[in-house]
Amino acid sequence: MRYDLIVIGSGPAGQKGAIAAAKLGKRVAIIERHAATIGGVCLHTGTIPSKTMREAILHLTGFRQRDVYGEQYRKKQHITMNDLRRKLNQVIQNERQVIEDRFHRNGIDLYTGTASFVSPHEVSISGEQNVTIAGDHILIGAGTKPARPTHIPFDGVKVFDSDEVLAIDSIPRSMIVVGGGVIGMEYAIMFATLGVRVTLIDGRDRVLTFCDREIIDGLLYHCRSLGMSFRLGEEVTTIRHTTKGSVVVELESQKRVIAETVLYCAGRQGDTEELNLAAAGLQPDSRGRLKASVDHQTEVPHIYAAGDIIGFPALASAAMEQGRRAVAHAFHQPFMPCEEIPYGLFTIPEISMVGPTEEELTKQKVPYEVGVCQFWEIARGQIAGDQVGMLKLLFHRESLCLLAVHCIGETATEIIHIGQAVIACGGTIDYFCNTVFNYPTMAECYKVAAFDGRNRACLDDHVCGEAGDVPLDESLELLLGGRQLPSQKAQVASALA
Repeated sequence: MRYDLIVIGSGPAGQKGAIAAAKLGKRVAIIERHAATIGGVCLHTGTIPSKTMREAILHLTGFRQRDVYGEQYRKKQHITMNDLRRKLNQVIQNERQVIEDRFHRNGIDLYTGTASFVSPHEVSISGEQNVTIAGDHILIGAGTKPARPTHIPFDGVKVFDSDEVLAIDSIPRSMIVVGGGVIGMEYAIMFATLGVRVTLIDGRDRVLTFCDREIIDGLLYHCRSLGMSFRLGEEVTTIRHTTKGSVVVELESQKRVIAETVLYCAGRQGDTEELNLAAAGLQPDSRGRLKASVDHQTEVPHIYAAGDIIGFPALASAAMEQGRRAVAHAFHQPFMPCEEIPYGLFTIPEISMVGPTEEELTKQKVPYEVGVCQFWEIARGQIAGDQVGMLKLLFHRESLCLLAVHCIGETATEIIHIGQAVIACGGTIDYFCNTVFNYPTMAECYKVAAFDGRNRACLDDHVCGEAGDVPLDESLELLLGGRQLPSQKAQVASALA
């Protein structure tokens, strides 16, 4: 059987790539290891399960209502792992049905079994039925799996990885999380919210270094308020079980940390061991990942790679875009890439960002200014009881063009897209000053942050001249371009005062 495109892996990259090719009238086959794992890691052990678990924790603990009812408020007094898993099975089943229906409606042939290259154009599938298929083009979206070093005594009960954490029998009293990346931080805060005593260990001096420093400082402050402890700049040497049922983690600095359980989240590796990539002329790196061009083409021109298997940013949203882009390049179709991809971290509270950080802009010597809104400043923030949230706008000091948005707090991953749209259009912070947002909403943060930024920018001689040179009324006209109503001018005047 010969196809125009063979897709290996049914995760976000594979799904969207396969459907994009089918929409072009191409004959497409997609291969997934098991029928039960259609949707890939994203649906079964990664993005969807962890976010569903997070939402269950927020609901069952009454976390969002604590500001109103007090720190001890809890909707359900005795939360179990079965409580957290209850919604998960429903979500996974529904999403899997949606994916299968999309494949069927687009005429995509679905094969279940282990894929392995026979030659650069042929892939054998071993499973319920053994078959070999050929393709003019091949897209590898096999995803990743947790790194499991041989010296770590994984048992799935006391010492487990991020795939196994969903299957543990009960919520432990204490937990050591090894790895301060996105996955480690998300799970660490989830369990801390449940009242688990959590210690996070990471070899770096900072966690989540690609995020805005001020945002992460706010997150760590909240983590410590939940009782979390951090051992940063520490390397784990050994992990061992004790006769009393606890687990001991030995550090290179000779320190020792003891807890009931250990969640090991120190890295992921490409799930390529069974693909026989050598037969296709490909060589993965030491972590099983593939190199790909900006159009996701590998060293073998007709073979493409997309999603987590090519490394950073390892986001489901980015993987979808990569799958589409790879197919567009393979079949010579125009494609307009998204220049600014938002990042969403589903910690508690959420973190989201689009565009460069202050540190990156400083290194690039870009003259920028900052506008900030604390969530407690707006009515919706008070209603939601969010005392941690903050929205930060970074904009060019001279042109006022919006360069980046960084946010922490309730709905951060949702409202970030407003800033993303303005950046994509090359807009300035004047858009937020001049538009009207529903009230009360979290989106109003953009207006408050923009006025705050304007207030700061007004002190700069590029906008208002030397201090005292321009009367307030004239500076308002300069700031607003004569477009504001008197009531809006008064609002800005109050902000500048």
